[in-house]
Amino acid sequence: MVSVLGFGSSSSSSSSVSSRSSSPDVALAPSAAKEVNPLNPQGLKPCCACPETKSKRDDCFLKFPAEEATDQCKQLVQAHQACMRSYGFKV
Repeated sequence: MVSVLGFGSSSSSSSSVSSRSSSPDVALAPSAAKEVNPLNPQGLKPCCACPETKSKRDDCFLKFPAEEATDQCKQLVQAHQACMRSYGFKV
């Protein structure tokens, strides 16, 4: 019966164990390398970080024609950019 189960010998089992143990380490490496941003400890995505300033900025762009929106909404755009930077996003 040992000859039938011979595929489990110490040389082949150690190589299969080592190959198995290396693949989970590779899979875990990105999550282990992921650090928490102290400015954004909740891990908010850019789309969800500043809903108040984003909605005001968007409403402004919808309110004015394209030619005027750039000038009329400049302060709201700057406020939204400042909010995004406060979370550590590069804008």
